[in-house]
Amino acid sequence: MSPEEGLDAAERLVSGSRWLPTPLGMLLAAAAFGVTLALVLYMISPLISPKPLKLNGAHVVVTGGSSGIGKCIAMECYRQGAFITLLARDESKLVQAKKEVERCAVNDKQVVLCISVDVSKDYGQVENVMKQAQEKLGPVDMLVNCAGTSVSGKFEELEMDRFRSLMEVNYLGSIYPTRAVITTMKERRMGRVVFMSSQAGQIGLFGYTAYSPSKFALRGLAESLQMEMKPYNIYVTVAYPPDTDTPGFAEENKCKPLETRLISETSGVYQPEQVAKIVVKDAMQGNFNSSVGTDGYLLSALTCGMSPVTSIMEGLQQIVTMGLFRTIALFYLGSFDSIVRRCMIQREQSRAVDKSEAPPPPQPDPCFQAPPYLGCSTHVLSSRFTTSHLVVTPEGAMLTSGDHRRAIKSRVRDRSP
Repeated sequence: MSPEEGLDAAERLVSGSRWLPTPLGMLLAAAAFGVTLALVLYMISPLISPKPLKLNGAHVVVTGGSSGIGKCIAMECYRQGAFITLLARDESKLVQAKKEVERCAVNDKQVVLCISVDVSKDYGQVENVMKQAQEKLGPVDMLVNCAGTSVSGKFEELEMDRFRSLMEVNYLGSIYPTRAVITTMKERRMGRVVFMSSQAGQIGLFGYTAYSPSKFALRGLAESLQMEMKPYNIYVTVAYPPDTDTPGFAEENKCKPLETRLISETSGVYQPEQVAKIVVKDAMQGNFNSSVGTDGYLLSALTCGMSPVTSIMEGLQQIVTMGLFRTIALFYLGSFDSIVRRCMIQREQSRAVDKSEAPPPPQPDPCFQAPPYLGCSTHVLSSRFTTSHLVVTPEGAMLTSGDHRRAIKSRVRDRSP
């Protein structure tokens, strides 16, 4: 190639460089592609998601429906035209809850059925109760497992029975009702099952060594059950409500450790009506995860793991936000550890002050000391309220101070001329 030809080629290359992509152009193209992809996924996501369940005329069973979140869920479903079966142990509370639910009726055909039963004790009894409910109100379209209880305390201070009782109520109390209705749902190839876990079922917290495991167990149950039931058009929802203003929450706060209370206060307290609306909506849509509030959304995204998704957008959101949310979570964990550490230091300092201000130990009364010639030894047994003197004679007999004084007088009289 001659020099002239090489120069011409270089000029053509430079003149054509205006068509080469610049870094800014590449960035804009990538952004446009991302937005387009997101819009396409958003539009086709409803085609993949389960068909929403309509509650008008549906039969909804709510365990633990006499108070708290369970009662509010029953009221929310009743407002949408459902027939309700309330299950709980306390019959008087059931009667009162029935009156409150009936005020939410939207038509004259709706019915509220109340049955008193402990869903955590005897599967045979739970199965019979479910048969009664279905004979009166038809097959169960949606089961909401709200029966549960909470106990907080330090691991070494909790009674061993607490660990077993919480697993019975929170875990078996959800298995028994679900087992009793799942066969009918499979035959009809439709249904919804809701498990009421907790944010303490997503993260283990100080004071919840008995409570958290019983709620974590529901996650494993729900994932396995969803994989079995999905071919039958049955969808499982796990709800993770935050601290909610319910009678059970008020009872728990009476004995909650300081560390647990301070950590819980970081996410605030929600009203049961707020939680109920979100749980019912997610259950109707067939969503696997149901969270409340910003902290709840963050926890659900962080702990999604291998849990199923019911829409492409949900999976995409989890992928995009995982890194950012993990960073935020590390700050949360640091804050929680700081709370626990400060409480420990404060407690130790308080104990040190109490010891420094404690009165000196009581000294034995000289009047009760054994004279040397009697050959006795005196020991002082003291407690916070009393001080006792224990005298050991040469023969090995143990006498109280009063008996010792009488013995001294008797021996002195015997030695007198």
